[in-house]
Amino acid sequence: MDGGSSRAVLKRERVRDFLLELIDARGPGDGIPSERTLCARLGVSRPTLRAAVDELVATGQLVREHGRGMFVAPAKITQELVGDDRAMTAPRAGGDWSSRVLELTTVQAGARIGRKLRMSPAAELVSVARLRLVDGSPIAIEHLHFPADVVAGLSRAELEAGDLYDHLRERHQVRVHEALQSIEPTVVNEDEARLLDVPVLSPALLFERLTTERSGRPVEYVHSLYRGDRYRIVSRLALDPSASPAARTDPPVRRGHHPGIPPGDFALGGSIASSTTGDVQSAP
Repeated sequence: MDGGSSRAVLKRERVRDFLLELIDARGPGDGIPSERTLCARLGVSRPTLRAAVDELVATGQLVREHGRGMFVAPAKITQELVGDDRAMTAPRAGGDWSSRVLELTTVQAGARIGRKLRMSPAAELVSVARLRLVDGSPIAIEHLHFPADVVAGLSRAELEAGDLYDHLRERHQVRVHEALQSIEPTVVNEDEARLLDVPVLSPALLFERLTTERSGRPVEYVHSLYRGDRYRIVSRLALDPSASPAARTDPPVRRGHHPGIPPGDFALGGSIASSTTGDVQSAP
């Protein structure tokens, strides 16, 4: 494993979090400080800052305008796979999964992650970076954040062996209940490419997830970068309105659009039941 690349990825992760705090505090079209100002404020080089900015531009959170600077991008169109009141099954992805910890440390939550986990910015959280592998080949870089009091004593062994949620339940009495997850396209930079063993600017999927326990308390915030050449998301859609009891009782709704599905009478213009699975492609 390239230690220099892993350190560079972790440094860029901290820069990314700072930029996302700036974005959260502003509205669409608002400017953010210049690269020179941000480099001085964060104490990082121009290439490190630019790599983080490039990612946020690629994922549609920042916009560059030549000669003018950088601005918060317009709000995105969001499409849920299923409504709040409908269950969605998510079978496990294929392959033999394992993990290698790149970093395990305790830090202050900061403003952005503190808001997500409903913690004081000064409160302590456990920050983890790990490389996920399938059948021994790297598939993803994962960044996890937990309130420190929730996972006291969390070890590298727990993060590298077995199912993490099993460890959280059995050793830390954390019983996760539900999660809100988003998926967006992006590309990898040079350091991520080294860790994932792919060419620079290869396509990737950016996952972001906030997990809560039964009391409603957030216990985990994660974002992960998955190789686009070996991982895809497959959804099974029930287009017949009689397939879902809820669809038979819900009134028809004809506004809006289901992305990827041609306009017409599928589901009478209303909701579409869905189940989703991760599909890992075989290594060449």
